[in-house]
Amino acid sequence: MTINEEVLKMGYNPVVDQDKCTGCEECVDVCPVEVFEMDGDKSSVAQPEECLGCESCVEVCESEAITVEES
Repeated sequence: MTINEEVLKMGYNPVVDQDKCTGCEECVDVCPVEVFEMDGDKSSVAQPEECLGCESCVEVCESEAITVEES
């Protein structure tokens, strides 16, 4: 397996802490691959398999409710 193939196989697991989420929708707006969606008044992870690991969501989340882990 080449290095590029290994990188493509890496996955990321975005997580929203529902207790911290304020429902501001910033993560929904900033995500380039639409991983997040609103579920009532909170953000939720709708398509975790699409996550690129860019962490734009982490950067815009003022309540520090989002983490992205390598899987």
